[in-house]
Amino acid sequence: MVATTKFRALIAIAVGAVLYTSLAGAVSTEKASALGNVAFYYGNQPPVPELQAFDRVVVDADSNISPRNLSSRTKWMAYLSVGEVEPNRSYAKSIPREWLIGRNNAWDSSVIDQAAPGWPAFFVKNVVAPLWVRGFRGFFLDTLDSYQLVAKTPEALEKQRAGLIAVVREIKSAYPDAELIFNRGFEILPEVGQFASAVAFESLYRGWSQAQKQYVEVSESDRKWLLDRAKTVRDVYHLPVIAIDYCAPADTACKQSTVEKISAQNIIPYVADGGLQTVGQGVIKVVPRRILVVQNRAPNVNIDNSEGVRFLSTPLNYLGYKVEFVDVKEALPEAVSSDIYAGIVIWFNGSIGSATPAFSDWMRERIKAGVPVAFMNQFGVPVDGVLGRQLGLQAVQGRLQGKLEVTTRDPMMGFEMMPSINAANIVPVRSGKDSAPLLTLSAGNYTVDAAAITPWGGYAMSPYAVVTLDEIDQTRWAIQPIEFFRRALRLNLLPVPDTTTENGKRLLMTHIDGDGFASRIEFFAGGRGPGFPGDVLYKEIFTHYKIPTTMSVIEGETGQKGLYPQLSKELEAIAKKIFALPNVEVATHTYSHPYEWDDAVRFTEIKEGRATGPLPKDFHLPIPGYVYNNDREINGSINYINNELTKPNKPVKMVLWPGSCDPPAEAVRMAYAAGVLNMNGGDTLITKSRPSWTEIGSLGINKGPGAFQVFAPNQNENIYTNDWLGPFYGFERVIETFQMTDTPYRFKPVDIYYHSYSATKLASLKGLKKVYDYALSQPNFPIYSTEYVRKVLDFENMSVATEGDEWIVRGAGDLRTVRIPEGDAPLTKQASGVVGYTAGPGGTYVHLAGDMARFRVGKNDDGRAPYVASANGRISDVTQESGRLMFNFQSHVKPQLALARASNCAVTVNGKQARAITKGKITDIGFIGDAASGSVARIEVRCGS
Repeated sequence: MVATTKFRALIAIAVGAVLYTSLAGAVSTEKASALGNVAFYYGNQPPVPELQAFDRVVVDADSNISPRNLSSRTKWMAYLSVGEVEPNRSYAKSIPREWLIGRNNAWDSSVIDQAAPGWPAFFVKNVVAPLWVRGFRGFFLDTLDSYQLVAKTPEALEKQRAGLIAVVREIKSAYPDAELIFNRGFEILPEVGQFASAVAFESLYRGWSQAQKQYVEVSESDRKWLLDRAKTVRDVYHLPVIAIDYCAPADTACKQSTVEKISAQNIIPYVADGGLQTVGQGVIKVVPRRILVVQNRAPNVNIDNSEGVRFLSTPLNYLGYKVEFVDVKEALPEAVSSDIYAGIVIWFNGSIGSATPAFSDWMRERIKAGVPVAFMNQFGVPVDGVLGRQLGLQAVQGRLQGKLEVTTRDPMMGFEMMPSINAANIVPVRSGKDSAPLLTLSAGNYTVDAAAITPWGGYAMSPYAVVTLDEIDQTRWAIQPIEFFRRALRLNLLPVPDTTTENGKRLLMTHIDGDGFASRIEFFAGGRGPGFPGDVLYKEIFTHYKIPTTMSVIEGETGQKGLYPQLSKELEAIAKKIFALPNVEVATHTYSHPYEWDDAVRFTEIKEGRATGPLPKDFHLPIPGYVYNNDREINGSINYINNELTKPNKPVKMVLWPGSCDPPAEAVRMAYAAGVLNMNGGDTLITKSRPSWTEIGSLGINKGPGAFQVFAPNQNENIYTNDWLGPFYGFERVIETFQMTDTPYRFKPVDIYYHSYSATKLASLKGLKKVYDYALSQPNFPIYSTEYVRKVLDFENMSVATEGDEWIVRGAGDLRTVRIPEGDAPLTKQASGVVGYTAGPGGTYVHLAGDMARFRVGKNDDGRAPYVASANGRISDVTQESGRLMFNFQSHVKPQLALARASNCAVTVNGKQARAITKGKITDIGFIGDAASGSVARIEVRCGS
């Protein structure tokens, strides 16, 4: 709150009394730089991916944040109210009543007697200590001048001030490494200023009146007083100063101008809403990367099979946005604001019925908050109703007479197929004022806009969104979805976190579901072969194609407590041999291989009394005496493999979902709780006979907190062999999938995904080898499946921000590529965290050196130093100097490295001169010695004298 005149006078006396003892000087630029950008967020569920764009983030102490589980790149600090306590705080009831000496009615809180004996120790024990255990190592001390609401005499003021000083000293005595930021507290700086890393205050230009519930302009006199205090803090105590100002969330102009004014005063700015419940703006501006999809799923359709997952997620992921889902029949989330959401996409099938009033109210608030909206397929509500009027839509009246003809058609329409015009399926609507129709159909005076870009977003009505071809059970995009969403949602052309590529090479992975591990091979005419497919895979695949491989088994097939106890000893020996290979990582395909996870969910609900009805049968392997249990499927199978099939230093790292691959959120959370990653599902089936982007699965699906399921990039041979009915060489057609998900847009890495039973037939084994040979003939970057999964999870949590014309990306360091528009390049002269770039399908792929990068984008790179053009291994520990580049390099296979701007440079590998062959602008590096074995190599490129 803005300081009152009385407060200013009291503080001025206290601060002025000590000025003569201090030496004047400018605030240390090192301290300000070390502090970095600071954000404040007091909501219960801080949006971590967005907030981690800042160097320091202050969150409410009662929020759900535990810093020890978050990126160390951002320092998470806890808000602590020292001078007041709200009644809902966990420690409030433990404070003796006699310590509460006043009220702050504007915030419904009690003022605490700072001079009370025992208060410093109480505060550290009950407030600071629990937060320290949770991982907080920094604290924002607020309400440091609240005692002035009660203390009126000089003696009383000094007594309270001394108590406040004692609290700060108690914190530092108990936790010497704790970082403290003061909110005001000017009067205690002479005694404890050395313990502060910065001083903050509120409302330099724009304030929030809690009493009036409105945003206010700060008076010139109040601003001058604060600027005087800021100068004292900088000149006398050599501390950075932070100003927290307030603007309405949707008022971007207010935020931008306020940030600029604060920055001009050499003060660190942060501008957000009055309750600090949204992600605000500092010197950096966070780019929202979330899209909310609202659907009205039929009761028998689970989230995995919904149109939002099947159709919408992939183009939105490609644009760099992560997708969240909600059903219109559920409670619609209120915290959908433009600070973290780039837009909302609605996919309705028919009317939403009784949900109309609540949805209309919710939608009005979202548009008012400045969140763009795209409607797909159906509006779900009457166009001439309340929502239609809010959106400016015009219901078309009258009867259609004659044949509808296309009168306006944007190039994005008819992308994969232009549906035939059927008047019975047309939504009779005009897009309204200031809209740009994408497809207009007319017959005389009867005119409809089937798709349009509107002031609030856009829409594409059925069948001009996705066309359903019932006769062949396929679908096609009628509208180019990437371009439509980019225009309708006003999406930024941001550096897209890319999960398909690293260091300019397309990622290559392989994973095997354990199905059929107990089958017999069938290579001999007239009968079964004597061996098992695991032996064939070991000899013909794993030891021949020595690339990273993720192998799983089903305990119900290999274990003593499974279907084949008489074969268990032999099967386990084969599994042990495979898991011992250095290029194989270990996974579980569960215990009983649930075929239908919906049945598994119903079974559990009925057994636990949460539902009624007959128990489903035959939804998993018929293991004698087994009663389905999620814990047995996941934790039980993990323990079995760890104890019986692999060594302690090579435990299970992954659950590969079986069957329908649509596990419930509880099962996904259980996998994470067990310390393993998860993958499968997604249904990427695109081929020349199914030539549609609707057949490309997304990165995964967020099924709720802690339940993100990662989809497999491609599908297995069962799909390409007509459910294993033949032709058994059919998996060769996955090569078409690899090609069609690479150009003209690279949607997916290459994933050779199959079952153990592919080694039971000669035709399927030959087809599998053909797939391997093709994949390895392409320029690729081999990785393990777990590495891919971590990239997808990093995609979900990455932050993208801007500082002026500079882009800032931050993540966990697993995802190492961002894609910028085709024809652009990172300007490497002033970039940091960028090790190189290369042109590729759909854009320029920028190679990141670690978990953070800063760069500008232009048409022509302004740098002259060498950079990495492409590499098939991980680059780390990068040092970039004038004419010199050094880094560590490690590949899972024979290393490949190409440099640009290095034709006149000397290159060493582990200190020894390397062979370098320059062709045009690219210099290929020949590795020497043990560098070819996949061990870490230190590369140094030295140019000039």
